[in-house]
Amino acid sequence: MKTYNSALISRARLMRADMTPGERHVWHRCLRRLPYKFRRQRPFGRFIADFYSPELKLVIEIDGDSHADEAAKAYDAERTLYLQSLGLTVLRFTNQEVIRETEAVLTRLQQLCDQQSPAPR
Repeated sequence: MKTYNSALISRARLMRADMTPGERHVWHRCLRRLPYKFRRQRPFGRFIADFYSPELKLVIEIDGDSHADEAAKAYDAERTLYLQSLGLTVLRFTNQEVIRETEAVLTRLQQLCDQQSPAPR
């Protein structure tokens, strides 16, 4: 099953170069401190995930104000269901959480990453 949509590559590149403040905060203050590799703006089907760890099969989404209206909530729910159908775990944080509660977010990420981590070989 092909999950990588090459038509979204250019858009994903632009999004990586112009991350939102919340995404930038998570990337620099949280994900880079974890012992797992994450990719930014990874296309899946017709969607782009904010952060993705192939090792953990984990997607992290950072939701800003644009995710508050009903149409955006429906789109987010559709994206989450699609990603889960691929066997991925989806974790969401708001911009406010990642900026105001950085250590709590980092702790939650570390706990989930440790749970998702494959057994040592």
